[in-house]
Amino acid sequence: MGIPNRDEMEGKFDRAKGTVKDKMGKAMGDRRLEDEGQAERAGGRMQEGYGKARRKVGEAIKDMGDAVGR
Repeated sequence: MGIPNRDEMEGKFDRAKGTVKDKMGKAMGDRRLEDEGQAERAGGRMQEGYGKARRKVGEAIKDMGDAVGR
């Protein structure tokens, strides 16, 4: 596994932030905050997935370049 890229890191941060908002919303009975947290968590998952896919493609291209260079 390579080093996480910016999208992966931002996605992880958004997921964590969304989890906190979701839990705070549930604890305070604030449905709007809870919904906002769930949406932020889902967006973070998508961004993290995009970042992972981008990294995997980059690694595959590098591996192909290495194989051709042999």
